[in-house]
Amino acid sequence: MCFILLIACFKGQAVNIIHFTEAKSNYIGKSISYHEDPTSKLTIGQLLKSNVSFEESNSEVLNFGITNSTYWLKFTVSNHSDCRNLVLNLENPLLNAATLYIVKDSSVVDSISIESYKTQNNRVFDHQFLTFKFFMEYGDNVTYYFKTNSNMQLLIPLSIYQKDDLANNLLKFDLRTGIFIGFMLAMLLYNLFLFLSLKDLQYFYYVNYILWVTIAQIAVLGLFHRFLYENYAIVNYIVPFSGAMSGIASVLFVRSFLSIKDYTRRFGVYLNIIIIADAVAILLLFVDVSLGYKLVNFVAGIGSLFVLYIAFYVRRKGSKVANLFLIAWGIFLSTVIVFVLKDIGVIRYSQLTTYIVQLGVSIEALLLSFALANKMNIYRREKEESQKREFNALRENDRLIREQNIILEEKIEERTHELQLSNHSLQDAIHDLKEAQSQLVESEKMASLGQLTAGVAHEINNPINFVTSNVKPLKRDLEMVWDAFSYVENVALEENSIASDRKTRIDSYKRELDIDYLKSEIDFLLRGMHDGASRTAEIVKSLRIFSRVDEDAVMKADINLGIESTLVILGSLLSENIQLDKKLGNLPQIECYPGKLNQVFLNILTNGIYAVEKKFNNKPGGIIKIESTLLADEGFVQILIEDNGIGIPSAVINKIFEPFFTTKDVGEGTGLGMSIAYNTVLKHNGELIVSSVEGEKTTFIIKLPVNQIV
Repeated sequence: MCFILLIACFKGQAVNIIHFTEAKSNYIGKSISYHEDPTSKLTIGQLLKSNVSFEESNSEVLNFGITNSTYWLKFTVSNHSDCRNLVLNLENPLLNAATLYIVKDSSVVDSISIESYKTQNNRVFDHQFLTFKFFMEYGDNVTYYFKTNSNMQLLIPLSIYQKDDLANNLLKFDLRTGIFIGFMLAMLLYNLFLFLSLKDLQYFYYVNYILWVTIAQIAVLGLFHRFLYENYAIVNYIVPFSGAMSGIASVLFVRSFLSIKDYTRRFGVYLNIIIIADAVAILLLFVDVSLGYKLVNFVAGIGSLFVLYIAFYVRRKGSKVANLFLIAWGIFLSTVIVFVLKDIGVIRYSQLTTYIVQLGVSIEALLLSFALANKMNIYRREKEESQKREFNALRENDRLIREQNIILEEKIEERTHELQLSNHSLQDAIHDLKEAQSQLVESEKMASLGQLTAGVAHEINNPINFVTSNVKPLKRDLEMVWDAFSYVENVALEENSIASDRKTRIDSYKRELDIDYLKSEIDFLLRGMHDGASRTAEIVKSLRIFSRVDEDAVMKADINLGIESTLVILGSLLSENIQLDKKLGNLPQIECYPGKLNQVFLNILTNGIYAVEKKFNNKPGGIIKIESTLLADEGFVQILIEDNGIGIPSAVINKIFEPFFTTKDVGEGTGLGMSIAYNTVLKHNGELIVSSVEGEKTTFIIKLPVNQIV
């Protein structure tokens, strides 16, 4: 940067000549005075009539910065050369318009107007620079007024040339521009080819960056004004727009090339802010071109310095790819600084300082291409080294695996032998467990059978006792009847007695026996024996319904009959202190295993009676509630069995269907009853749901399908 600044300063101080004395001159800025018109409404007539003050310029190239004002320039040309056809050349193609007024004796003799966006007919040459032709004889002394304005940098590099000399000068400029564009196009196509070959996004970002940087420089050089001068929209916005787009493209390329995310996320956030700022600048262009252009320049300056800082940071963190990037970006940034210093008048305006950015861009593009290639080489070397390390690691792993396989095979043989021994032991244990399980299931069945036997014995005992107790009095009464028959027969067979006497004796005997009472007593005893026999038959029928022998086949059965038979069996357990609340609905017959379902009802009701007795201890207050209903969809029936006993603790309610789990005291249950009930309901494709409030109640809900799904 210092080297380039020294060269620029040396170059700028080499020429300091008074102009207007030869056919070809340097920049004439020091011989010009200027006046600012903030309103942009002042006319040449008003300017000549009014006493407007002009300020003297101290620089060879006038630079008014970015302003919306119109500036009037005033200078006098004295031709002391042999050339009469002189050309005034303005090397800034980005001006909106410019008008040259020729004044003699305070009157306008002629004027030439050139507008950048409309036509080039008034220009001496078909070029983006503004060229004004004026005729002067040798020794003529003519005063000129020059009016101009711009939405961007109002830089006015004015010089006077002979026509042929200016033509040669413009040709050299076009040649330099063509070389620059050709070089940048070659870089763009070369890197585009690499992107299409390697499919690496870094090349895509770089191609995008080269494209927009090239477009920005072409816009600054005025080629869009030259070839698209009739398209105002493109010409007016292309310089700041392409500058903002090149800023966005550079951020994307830098973020990818330097792998910012591998070092810190904070830089990524700042780079996103730069992208957003450039996007805002683009939108602002359509509102105020000058303001948008200022924002683009500001973001470009801040962004360039920040990218340089990021490159230094990444290099300090050990990145091998940051060195060439630092050199390339440093050269580019140095040329930009020289260009800016030229614009603000610190460095003299010259061909070197004017076109130094294009030189810096070219060098940067070349070095960055080298940097990308170097990065790919580094990646390739790192990949080869990584592959070599992985290969060595694989070989070592292969050796270790072979060794481990030998050891593993030996251990497998040992373990297999141990497993075989364990397997025999496990099979013996499983056999023993199955036997124990069978014994427990049989024990549960015997317990149920015990309950069944006790219930049946209790229920049958009452009617049988009633029958047996009536036999003895009935026998006595029948003997008295037989005695009466014998007495009546003897009286009736007496031959010497008269009929009236025999009737009197028989009536007396009947009154002695109280035959009417004897008759009613015999009827009563017979009815009692009949009722006992009927009750016994009913119990036997319930027992037959309860203990269905056809359990292995699904059949149609009445659930309500099963519930009734179960209640008959449990009649001995339902004491007078337990209230039975029974509500059996009108149910269709369902497909089921009736005997197995009766076992479910028996197990649940037995537990409910146990819970009630545990809570009330043979005192009144216990309630057993049984309801059967047909559900709304008529595809399922529901049986609800609820007791107001001691309830089930919440900590164990999820375990009650597990085999061998019981809350009863030791010796009071095997823990298989609820497990058998749960599995039986599942076998019917039904659902058994339990809910309980400890100390208040327990509710079991059995849902069974009417028809079994085959």
